[in-house]
Amino acid sequence: MRVSLLAERSISATPEAVFALALDPERFPALFGGYGPIPGLRRITPLAPPAVGSMRTLENQDGSRLMERITVFDPPRRHAYTLSGFRGPLAWLAREGHADWTFAAESIERSPGTPTSTRVLWRYDFELTNALAWPFAWPLLRGFMQVAMRQCLERMAEALEAAWRRERD
Repeated sequence: MRVSLLAERSISATPEAVFALALDPERFPALFGGYGPIPGLRRITPLAPPAVGSMRTLENQDGSRLMERITVFDPPRRHAYTLSGFRGPLAWLAREGHADWTFAAESIERSPGTPTSTRVLWRYDFELTNALAWPFAWPLLRGFMQVAMRQCLERMAEALEAAWRRERD
């Protein structure tokens, strides 16, 4: 049994820029601030260069640590990973999370060949520990994790759009 989440947004930047930010271990932690009982990120430590099968350690603001294993790496179109190592109470509800990011150039152009924006779709499927976890996992993940994902995409957009404005000026 799974709980599926989706956050999506158009960001005024190229797919290459958005993809790079989503995988940047230095800049991305400040963008995922968590929400409610979902902790924000403090640090991401890559254990190898990004590639299918490589791992990253995530340290959350509450001191907990998680592991990410990259399952798809297709710059600048797609990035997917499996998140594991949850601690209670989420560990009692979910075994792991399967995240999948897609980045697609939208058709409006700033100048020939340069997309004005990128459509980002961020899906998360949380594999539940058992069917009894559903009544607790669904409101926790839908009510808090999905909001954290949406806020993260908003912060990504703000960061990239501010950088674009600085370059233009």
